[in-house]
Amino acid sequence: MTPRKIVSFALGPIGAALLGVVTLPLITWFFSAADVGRMSMLQVAVSFSTLMFSLGLDQAYVREYHEAVDKSALLKAAMLPSLILLFISIVLFLLFRVDLAELVFGVASVEMSLIILTVLLAALVSRFLSLILRMKEKGLAYSIGQLLPKLIVLSIVGLCLVLSLERNLLNLVLANALGFFASAIFLIIYTRRDWLSALWLPVKLSKIKSMMRFGFPLIIGGLAYWGLTSVDRIFLRVYSSFDELAIYSVALSFSGAAVIIQSIFSTIWAPTVYKWASEGDSVHEVRKVARYILFIVVVLFCLAGLFSWIVSRLLPESYSEIKWILVSCIGAPLLYTLSEATSVGIGISRRSGFSMLAAVVAFVLNLFLNWMLVKPYGAGGAAVSTCVSFWVFFILRTQFSIYLWKSMPRLMLYGWTGIVVLGALLCTLYGDSFFYLVISYWLSVLLIALFFFKNEVFEIWGYLMLRFSSRVI
Repeated sequence: MTPRKIVSFALGPIGAALLGVVTLPLITWFFSAADVGRMSMLQVAVSFSTLMFSLGLDQAYVREYHEAVDKSALLKAAMLPSLILLFISIVLFLLFRVDLAELVFGVASVEMSLIILTVLLAALVSRFLSLILRMKEKGLAYSIGQLLPKLIVLSIVGLCLVLSLERNLLNLVLANALGFFASAIFLIIYTRRDWLSALWLPVKLSKIKSMMRFGFPLIIGGLAYWGLTSVDRIFLRVYSSFDELAIYSVALSFSGAAVIIQSIFSTIWAPTVYKWASEGDSVHEVRKVARYILFIVVVLFCLAGLFSWIVSRLLPESYSEIKWILVSCIGAPLLYTLSEATSVGIGISRRSGFSMLAAVVAFVLNLFLNWMLVKPYGAGGAAVSTCVSFWVFFILRTQFSIYLWKSMPRLMLYGWTGIVVLGALLCTLYGDSFFYLVISYWLSVLLIALFFFKNEVFEIWGYLMLRFSSRVI
């Protein structure tokens, strides 16, 4: 993949994260906190539905794409079982009059239940069709499909404000639903040649069975990772309030900077490290990259701890708690990014079951911690639970990689991450009572880190100065 294609693929997650940073805080000023919290549950429902109804066939499609002679037949074998299962489920929901709005939003509404069902269908279709663009390396179109939902929501919310439309849950749900529909319609039109050519092809049951044998076990790992990233909001929905869920959701949106780093690194890292592995000289390079990523992770934790109070100035007073939980919210994407750098041995050895095991253990821990902390601490308890669980996830992936491949400098990795995770925990749970102590902690950690990683600091500074001088000249 060329650098230009990497950039085109990165535009989607980067743009979506940036739009999320703008859109959700804007919504907080004009919609109730409870409704903002309810919209977070829609995202949880969509991600769970897409994972379950895809049956792992989306992963099987990616795995077999380059080896398939007839790629249209492969698309049909992947999509057909998923769509049939979803349609059967929709019919059952309608026959038994299951109120999805009550389950997701805590509000009984036939209209919103129907909207949720159509959103689930649009999301599943978008998932498979976006894979066509990904495998064909159509990065710009792929990114547009990811950006459209955020752009549509931002536009519709803006129209609601300009036209003074009623600011209620139904309009907020409609805005998000139209975003999903717009993305699905764009992908349907853009990939029409691929799925039209697949319509009349015969279905080979043997092919579907072989794809399901590959993909179905991946659902277990997918469910574990989904739970690791979503169980916090479910516990807030059940054991706390939608207001607390709103605070947590907005804090997650402000952690978009960390998500951007995760997206860029994940896009570039995998092909690079496998190239190094094929050339037989990857250990030194991997350790060097891991050290750089560790330095970035520590610095970003410290900056979040030092300046998160600024965020509360941008939001209504009811969201003031965000300044304390933001530092824990950035933990998940930052620690996941670091684990990508330190767990390469799992991928190189082709032992993906170890990644699944790490996700399962971390998910179980997250369940326990949320059960313990959400009731007394609300959004703060959820943020700390997920941050600590991702730290354990990072440690497990690193340990498994060392077992399967080569050694890594564990004391440095676990020591520095342990320091910032402890700081995040203290900041989130007790920052309101010990503000100046928390600031002193983060400032001390930052200064010590700049000295410890002084070689990386000088290298980064030299590189930036070289780039700047070359542009000026």
